[in-house]
Amino acid sequence: MSSFVPNLTRRHHQRLREIYRSSGWPCQDLLEVELLAAGQVERVLSTQGHETLRVTDAGIQTLAQVFASNKAARSPHEALVEQVAVAMGRAGRLAWRGLALRVPLPRTLLQGGPLDDGVLPAVVAEPVAQLCAFDDDETDAVPDQPEHAWCMACPDVFSIRRSSVEAYLEPVVHEIKVNRADLLGDLKKPAKRAAYLGLASACWYVLGHDARGRPIGEPDEIPPECGVMLATPDALTVVREAPRRGMERLPFHVWMALAKASPVPREERMQTGF
Repeated sequence: MSSFVPNLTRRHHQRLREIYRSSGWPCQDLLEVELLAAGQVERVLSTQGHETLRVTDAGIQTLAQVFASNKAARSPHEALVEQVAVAMGRAGRLAWRGLALRVPLPRTLLQGGPLDDGVLPAVVAEPVAQLCAFDDDETDAVPDQPEHAWCMACPDVFSIRRSSVEAYLEPVVHEIKVNRADLLGDLKKPAKRAAYLGLASACWYVLGHDARGRPIGEPDEIPPECGVMLATPDALTVVREAPRRGMERLPFHVWMALAKASPVPREERMQTGF
């Protein structure tokens, strides 16, 4: 009788990681049966008669190969986003990646107008009542503000302090750049920066390095309303502080977006890929 060894998929790898991180209590489903048949896990009977699962040496090798493959597949941008997110966790903050948040901005700014001193305070001081939740079928118009329209902001890293006092959250946006052409194109979009500044008390540009190890941009190229960090594989260096603005509370629709998303896992889980 020939033994059947199933091909392992991403779902098998995920379950294998869960078993490795847990106490090994069995789920007794077909995914688990296939992992047992493949020799990735084994059953262990305790002295009290309870059966648990343990990852075998073969399973450890599979986890190591998956982690190495995932790490190699990361782009420079993804790697730097992760580095910044880890740094925010070390600083005692909760961080999110890949959020899509809507912000009301003046129509003149969305049509290519400059981000001048007269526009920025109005964006940052937007009344919270105006930043209400919205349905998918709503138009771009902002209620009671015909001169404004909704725009989409997708910060690379959005973080808040771990605080139960809403006024102490200090939301911060980090925009990651690893390519000079991408940076120069981004600097021509004042509406994008205004959207970030409308969501956060501070906005940072984090600049990577080119193939020769040179920063992709100079601090004086970044608009003064944003801070600047230079990134190396081992550190993030502040070269210009980001101006801080008071922000009493997050808009309700931002809270809803955070509730529907998952913050970046704690640092030890990010380092192992589990």
